[in-house]
Amino acid sequence: MLRSSLARSVRATPLRNAVGVRSVHAVSTPSLIDLDKRWESMAREEQKDLMDQLAERQKGPWTELTLAEKKAAYYIAFGPYGPRAPLHPPKFHLKVFMGVLGGLAASITLFLGIRSFAAGPPHTMTKEWQEATNEYLKEQKSDPITGISSEGYKGPGHVQSK
Repeated sequence: MLRSSLARSVRATPLRNAVGVRSVHAVSTPSLIDLDKRWESMAREEQKDLMDQLAERQKGPWTELTLAEKKAAYYIAFGPYGPRAPLHPPKFHLKVFMGVLGGLAASITLFLGIRSFAAGPPHTMTKEWQEATNEYLKEQKSDPITGISSEGYKGPGHVQSK
C-alpha cells in the first residue's frame, strides 16, 4: 500500500513541475483594425484563419494579448453579427411610428368623409317622438308587470335623446 502511493506521487511529480512554453506570435494589428466593420464582408477562410490565430494566442497568458487582440476576440465571441445581428435596421422604429400615424390619419379622414355624406338622424330619434312613444305604450298598457305601464314605474321609458 505504501509502495503504490509512493509510485503514484513519483509519476505525478514531473507533470506538476512541467512548464509549458509557447512560441505564439501576435496576430498582426492591421488584420484586427476595424474588424467589426469588415467581419461580415470577409471570406469564410479568412474569418476561420483569424479565429484560429486568436484562439491559439488566447491559450497563453492573457496579459500578453494586445488590446486589439482582446477587442477582436470579444467581437468574434459576442459581436452583433450572424444570429446576434439586430433584428431591425436603424430608424426602423421611426418608420413604424410614422406608418401608424399615417394609418390613423387615413382612417380618420375616411371616417369623416363617409360621415359627411351620411344622412341625418332618423325622425324617430327626436325627444318629442320618444315621449309620444311612451304615451302610446301607456295607453296600450304595454308590459303591465315591469314595463312602462306598471304601477310606480319611474324609468325614462323610450326617451334616449336629450
